[in-house]
Amino acid sequence: MDTPALDLDELRRRLDAIDDRIHDLVMERAEIVESVAAFKVATGQPTLRPGREAQILRRLVARHRGRFPRQTLVRLWRELLGGTVSMQGKFAIAVTVPEARPGFWDIARDHFGGFLPLIPLRSPADVLSAVGDGRASVGVLPMPTDHDAAPWWPALAGARGQGPRVLARLPFALSGNSRDGDGDALVVGTAAADPTGDDRTMLVVEAKSGMSRGRFLAAFEGLGPVSYLAGYEPAPNEVWHLIEFDGLLSPQDPAIVAAMRALGDHIHDVWSFGSYARPLAPETK
Repeated sequence: MDTPALDLDELRRRLDAIDDRIHDLVMERAEIVESVAAFKVATGQPTLRPGREAQILRRLVARHRGRFPRQTLVRLWRELLGGTVSMQGKFAIAVTVPEARPGFWDIARDHFGGFLPLIPLRSPADVLSAVGDGRASVGVLPMPTDHDAAPWWPALAGARGQGPRVLARLPFALSGNSRDGDGDALVVGTAAADPTGDDRTMLVVEAKSGMSRGRFLAAFEGLGPVSYLAGYEPAPNEVWHLIEFDGLLSPQDPAIVAAMRALGDHIHDVWSFGSYARPLAPETK
């Protein structure tokens, strides 16, 4: 049976018409964003809503069909979201770019798109300073680990939940083009928690030294799987434990209070370090 001849010119005309419709929808979306921006200004809401962005991407990835790559779909929308953030006012991102680890710049550019300005800074301390004094709207810093020679997170934890907090974890949906590929990053800023229905909470727990990590983590079993990220000794006989777990809970939540009570006088205090939307699972990328 003969294969019907394709009319290439007709197919191209159809593609042009589709492109026009897509462009019309982008412009329509931008008009709605302008109304959203005006509402945010009037009500004092933050420009960046990482939780809302996560919900958008999850919904689109879940409904996606066909051979068009999901990673490309996400890249398109990351550029779209970055463009709409730029419409809502001045916005800049301070990024930790140590000489030996340039990949955090790549992670930030992948996530925030090609248009929003990035400010490269050599140290996490410089990034935190830029966020604190308003030179940057948010900062991108390495994910804390228990093996960091000079951990940055105690400087943020020292505000005891009153300063910038964790807002997002990167990469959210792309393996990205990081040159060194050496780990995830956190976005910090001053926006409030933005629930998405699938989140991770980060807490700092101040405790006496000498308690085993096993006993410490056992107190949180009621919260489900708990990840121990890092420890830090700010003073003799004192340890700050940085942990994270599923869900969006405050230090005043009954489950957290119960865990603290189980540890008795070994615990001095607990406060929020922030939260983030759980990144997409690898099989959805």
